[in-house]
Amino acid sequence: MTKQPAYLESKSHYQILDGLRGVAAIIVVSFHVLEANAGGNRFAQIINHGYLAVDFFFLLSGFVVAYAYDDRWGKMTQWDFYKRRLIRLQPMVIMGTLIGAALFYTQAGGTFPPIASTPVWKMLLVMLVGFTMIPILPSMDIRGWQEMHPLNGPAWSLFFEYIANILYALFVRKFSNTLLAILVFIFAGLLVNYLVTGPQGDVIGGWSVDKTQLNIGFLRLLYPFFGGVLLSRLGKLIHIKGAFAVCSLLIVLVLFIPRIGGPQTLWMNGLYEAFVIIIMFPLIVAIGAGGNITGKFATKVCKFLGDISYPIYITHYPLIYFYTAWVVDNKVPMSYSLRFGLLVLIVSIAIAYASLKLYDEPVREWLRKRFLVKKAA
Repeated sequence: MTKQPAYLESKSHYQILDGLRGVAAIIVVSFHVLEANAGGNRFAQIINHGYLAVDFFFLLSGFVVAYAYDDRWGKMTQWDFYKRRLIRLQPMVIMGTLIGAALFYTQAGGTFPPIASTPVWKMLLVMLVGFTMIPILPSMDIRGWQEMHPLNGPAWSLFFEYIANILYALFVRKFSNTLLAILVFIFAGLLVNYLVTGPQGDVIGGWSVDKTQLNIGFLRLLYPFFGGVLLSRLGKLIHIKGAFAVCSLLIVLVLFIPRIGGPQTLWMNGLYEAFVIIIMFPLIVAIGAGGNITGKFATKVCKFLGDISYPIYITHYPLIYFYTAWVVDNKVPMSYSLRFGLLVLIVSIAIAYASLKLYDEPVREWLRKRFLVKKAA
């Protein structure tokens, strides 16, 4: 038996979208760094809407999944699709969980009281469950934040990402554009309703296994992911010069906007977030997908940002736990802590790049050859 090349060749990437994913991921890390000094006050955060980057990732994911797979179902099975998505995403989920386990006991203190009383066997059990993406119930929480993945909080969004991929493979890929558009319109309406009439005036949440948090998680997932699928199918892209710079500026602008309104007018901020998720994010993706990169430097920048985007997102948070515990437990003022926050950002980028080159790419290549290459006599 000999092995032939993979029977589904990789398609060309949208380079600008790769770069924008990296821009948003770095903003996420910066948001989490600054969050340590906000004291849980949603009105005091500097990068106030940095959490919306997750909703942007969901939209990008839907767009890219539809682009990559919509026209390939005659050449692959559902299991082929699942294997490809697992190979792409799961190795770094495991790496992020391992880093979270390695740093877990360094985060003990007043911010995370349960850590000091958590036995090693229980932490290791949570780690092994985390490898599988099965969410941890609140009764198994070992940190105190009720996260479904308490060793690596951002993995909650990968849990919903996997659900979206399963729904896409089972049903949505077969939907007509008309049916998909109707569903996307309904999902948008549900999102607006929650943001304008709900108790928060924002989409913060989704990381715990309880009714309220799961509801927020699905609201954050359904419109962006399937809106991205619809946008890819419609192919209504916008072609302008300097698309990467324009889109990067728009992302920074919408995520850095201060919180709008006050405690008595939560609907104002909710309306803003609905506008960003439903209108601005599809607009940014349409411009990014319709643009071209010119010049070697810009190409290298987009490639680097795209390469580290997923690794930095899924590996940075154990450092944030440590940094947050240090800032909060010691009441460190922002004027002093930010220099160390900058170090956290730099180290997060270094860990992401090292994980990509030394672990993720070699492991994915081995898995690709082992499970995706067609055998022929």
